[in-house]
Amino acid sequence: MSPLAYSTAADRNKQPILDVLRQHIPEQGSALEIASGTGQHVAWFAAALPGWTWQPSDATSDTFADVESRAGQQDLANVRPPVVIDVTAPEWPLDGAPFDLVYCANMLHIAPWRCCSALMQGSARHLAPGGVLVTYGPYLEHGVPTSAGNLAFDEDLRARNPDWGIRYREDVEAIAAESGLRLSARHAMPANNLLLVWARTS
Repeated sequence: MSPLAYSTAADRNKQPILDVLRQHIPEQGSALEIASGTGQHVAWFAAALPGWTWQPSDATSDTFADVESRAGQQDLANVRPPVVIDVTAPEWPLDGAPFDLVYCANMLHIAPWRCCSALMQGSARHLAPGGVLVTYGPYLEHGVPTSAGNLAFDEDLRARNPDWGIRYREDVEAIAAESGLRLSARHAMPANNLLLVWARTS
């Protein structure tokens, strides 16, 4: 059996993210994770938040075996089988009630800009009243000094793919507003990242 895919960054930031998540969500609910990757986050959150049901997803099924293995190793009955979601699709293949939380980490800077608008639109469609979208990752901000590491990372991303790059928080905020989402909380996180909480405006 091959070893599970592993992200050092995901392992490092899972607890700081969970600590902030607890400030914004109730004891029980349902969550959709966009871009689950290795499944380290969803497994950690599901184990720590037993009152929540988690729906992992990703653009391809490449890492689904890792997601399911991590959930199985911990006997996490509150993690559903992962599903393929292309955020740019007009409909996401989701059944059942809307979600109290949509969670997306480290996607916006390694995806075309159109994916940001698609994430906001899809989240707005699938959030329950009172639900929130949480995004995590590096951002640039007007009037806020940017770390040398983030500037170098942004340059590297754009060299690898001109459609990638660290996004300005203000640009993301404008796109979110078009989908009926407003920025309700901004949390500075370790390693020059931000956790942003987006709430429905209606």
